[in-house]
Amino acid sequence: MSAQSDNWIDIAALDAVPQRGARLIKTAHGCVAVFRTGIDEVYALDNACPHKNGPLADGIVHGKAVTCPLHNWVISLETGAAQGADTGQVATYPAKVVDGRIQIDASFLTHRGVA
Repeated sequence: MSAQSDNWIDIAALDAVPQRGARLIKTAHGCVAVFRTGIDEVYALDNACPHKNGPLADGIVHGKAVTCPLHNWVISLETGAAQGADTGQVATYPAKVVDGRIQIDASFLTHRGVA
């Protein structure tokens, strides 16, 4: 395990994101979608589908994937990779739950490209 980062920022209470749902987080570096699975795991990804920039936070969460609401592309919450015959990649960011609060590692946000 790597050294503990000092850059974890509090996003919201876990209960503020419904199971199999998402919330959009607006940052100075762009928008990040924070997802909660049916078993309370959390993941953070860029909010834009690699196909046509569909808003992933509005997609359907199933298992450890989200389906884009525009063209039904399935994106892995773990890797950010498009599934099946589709190709493409979404940036992922470290996320965790501490004492019932969702946190993401802000140091990764500053390394992302902004359109």
